[in-house]
Amino acid sequence: MLVKPLLKDNRQVNLGRDGLTHNMLELIHSHWKRRRVIKIKCKGVPTVDMDNVCRRLEEKTGGKIIFRVGGLVYLFRGRNYNYRTRPQYPLMLWKPAAPVYPKLIQEAPEGLTKHEADELRRKGKSLLPICKLAKNGVYLTLVRDVRNAFEGSSLVKVNCKGMHASDYKKLGAKLKELVPCVLLSFDDEQILMWRGKDWKSMYPEPPSFSNPVDLDIAGDADGSGTPSDDPSQGTIRSSPKMISLWKRAIESTKALVLDEINLGPDDLLKKVEEFEGISQAAEHSYPALVLSREDGASSSMAEYEDGSQSENYDEDEFYPEDDFNDDDEFYDSDSSDVVPLGSLPVDHIAERLQRK
Repeated sequence: MLVKPLLKDNRQVNLGRDGLTHNMLELIHSHWKRRRVIKIKCKGVPTVDMDNVCRRLEEKTGGKIIFRVGGLVYLFRGRNYNYRTRPQYPLMLWKPAAPVYPKLIQEAPEGLTKHEADELRRKGKSLLPICKLAKNGVYLTLVRDVRNAFEGSSLVKVNCKGMHASDYKKLGAKLKELVPCVLLSFDDEQILMWRGKDWKSMYPEPPSFSNPVDLDIAGDADGSGTPSDDPSQGTIRSSPKMISLWKRAIESTKALVLDEINLGPDDLLKKVEEFEGISQAAEHSYPALVLSREDGASSSMAEYEDGSQSENYDEDEFYPEDDFNDDDEFYDSDSSDVVPLGSLPVDHIAERLQRK
């Protein structure tokens, strides 16, 4: 109800690189004289730490932030606000002299020697920046982006070309405090940072997975598939479900346990080709089929897989001459004596047609 009328309103107070000044505080109270809520738009360096900006606004003005999105802040004056009893601030007719801060860039930063620092600066020249900052932009995610970049590299660079020198130096000072990190240089309008020796990852260490050789699934004496308890082997315990999956894959010839780990490229390729032929044969094989013969002998595919039959076989073993002789006897002309003439149904049909 208080914020909705101000969403499309152009009346606002801009908070820039100089931060919260006396003139801005007086401007806020002049807006509160006619309105209960004022819109403040933050840009530039202060947006790196918006929590600090909001905290300072509430402390210095006595108001309450009721809504905040991006760099926009909506400040409520309060129910019992009285413009006549507001705090009085002296107007700043000129910009005060900048305070003298300690030097941000040191030749030998903390934890490094001069030679190590120069080596890092040399590597940083060929490093790509993680982002390019616009002038008077909103840098809400800059601290988070730098922290995430430190997860993959010890050096991080931010491109600040086009910005005022005092702006990116203030940004470097804030990043040094908020990330935290060690500043190495501001050369070429770019901020080069090192994560430091005491850096710790934001994320927990990923779980380490073990292979079937470490678990010794197929090589256990008891066949249980559980990992060995000997700490000297460096094995890692895995879940029973994962062990059962590995055992099932090995039994179905979809996985192979290597007896030797330190194999050369040629030997490993030979093992892979052999296993590929075995797995394809197992995948495309059919159940054993037993074929019986008249002489009582039998042949099966199972015996063939066991190697009982010879590889150098002839066609006579599968198609003997006796079978062809039997077929010749079955189609002999003397077979007409067995069936008397005129006893077939076809003969009765032929007789009826002749009578008609």
